Amino acid sequence: MDFELPSSIRAKLAELDAFIETDIKPLERENMQFFDHRREHARTDWERDGIPREEWNDLIAEMERRADRAGHLRYGLPVECGGQAASNLAIAAIREHLAAKGLGLHNDLQDESSIVGNYPIVPILAAYGTPEQKEYIEGIITRRSHLAFALTEPDHGSDATWLETTARREGDDWIINGVKRFNSQVYRAKANLVFARTSGQAGDARGITAFIVPMATPGVKILFNHWTFNMPSDHPEVGLENVRVPDRAILHREGEGLMVAQRFVHENRIRQAAASVGAARYCIAQAAQYAKARKVFGEPLAAKQGIQFPLVELHAECEMLRHFLFRTAWQMDRRDPIEISDQVAICNFRANRLACEAADRAMQIHGGMGYTRALPFEHIYRHHRRYRITEGSEEIQLRRVAQYLFGFGQKGQA
Repeated sequence: MDFELPSSIRAKLAELDAFIETDIKPLERENMQFFDHRREHARTDWERDGIPREEWNDLIAEMERRADRAGHLRYGLPVECGGQAASNLAIAAIREHLAAKGLGLHNDLQDESSIVGNYPIVPILAAYGTPEQKEYIEGIITRRSHLAFALTEPDHGSDATWLETTARREGDDWIINGVKRFNSQVYRAKANLVFARTSGQAGDARGITAFIVPMATPGVKILFNHWTFNMPSDHPEVGLENVRVPDRAILHREGEGLMVAQRFVHENRIRQAAASVGAARYCIAQAAQYAKARKVFGEPLAAKQGIQFPLVELHAECEMLRHFLFRTAWQMDRRDPIEISDQVAICNFRANRLACEAADRAMQIHGGMGYTRALPFEHIYRHHRRYRITEGSEEIQLRRVAQYLFGFGQKGQA
């Protein structure tokens, strides 16, 4: 058994590090208001309901253009989308590595932008979209015509099979009615991927259909934006009132939209986990470095067991989880990921929890300065705290593991 990352992945990480230093860090230094203690205010347009400022969006777009020119942005995308079809292991290793470098333009938390793009909806469009629908792919990558994702509703989150948005057929069209919540990045979207029930009963997996709905369609309305723990926010409430779309708006097949949603969420879970492990590793390393340098009562803070032991516990879990994460990503490249969704769930809930615990401990060890925005730990905590809810809450991940462990609802393992 070889536990080293393949040489090709190690070489890619080194290539990315060099690119960050030559092409991204100079741009970041010119715009430090978005990364130092002013970051939340500089990024947020408070007069437009807390959405990201255009200047912040423009900066991210420039970072992505540079990454695209260098051949990094599409690294994980299918070849037909201009990508290199990188493995799950490669993408997990890259996301962990970039997050472990701390805050920066190379890998932003709030916008989830990165020099190696994370576009879970693009492979779905490439696999299931019509030629017309595939035109969104380039628009998503270049930010010219974004496609948002509308699954969650005011009364339904993780219980997606109970969603109340409906679509009824009327001739060759569909009429959609409902409300979507936390409709991420819809402010800058050209269209919205809306999930609605077209047949069956509440709770049925079949009968949910995915529709690509242009935002300019009559009856589509952004109701208000949710101001979240980490600002700015692009997670609004969206109303759909008698929205008429043609039959060709369906992505994949009628009644099989839930499969599309599951593929989107499942792909994001392992990537979330990788980012959380990297963030935890960064917080632990920063806390240990500070504890060695800080003098209290005439000796280094690190000499105190009360400081050592909590960090050792976090370090041990981070090391074990990092290796388990890479093994799981490696298996995803060799098996149907659905077969090992329990392992993906373990990575997700443990890593997201670890990131929050590590950020909190780093704040504690840094004392009063750890609580200020001069240091990045509060920002890391606020971002990763939402990962314990999104892409299926922590409790949903635990339930998934229990299904495998106890054999609930499947033939599977006892």
